[in-house]
Amino acid sequence: MSCLDEWSIEVASLLAEREDIALDDEHWQLIHLIRNFYERFEVSPAMRVLVKQVRAEYGAEKGNSIYLLKLFPGSPAKLLAKIAGLPRPTHCL
Repeated sequence: MSCLDEWSIEVASLLAEREDIALDDEHWQLIHLIRNFYERFEVSPAMRVLVKQVRAEYGAEKGNSIYLLKLFPGSPAKLLAKIAGLPRPTHCL
């Protein structure tokens, strides 16, 4: 069973709560985006790739590091992958 199979909305909500994040529609958009990315490429995107994916999917307003930092403070790619039930992206501190 892969991490994709073991993950659930409840697990994501619990992980987010532990990080003091209240998930809303904007968070869920990104969670689903990163999980779809992982299904296609079998890797969690690092920050630069994540920004490019968000920009391609949702436009420049959301496809930037400031937007991602507001939703997932600290290390957005790492935190988003954690909440989405995915492995830590390579090259993330």
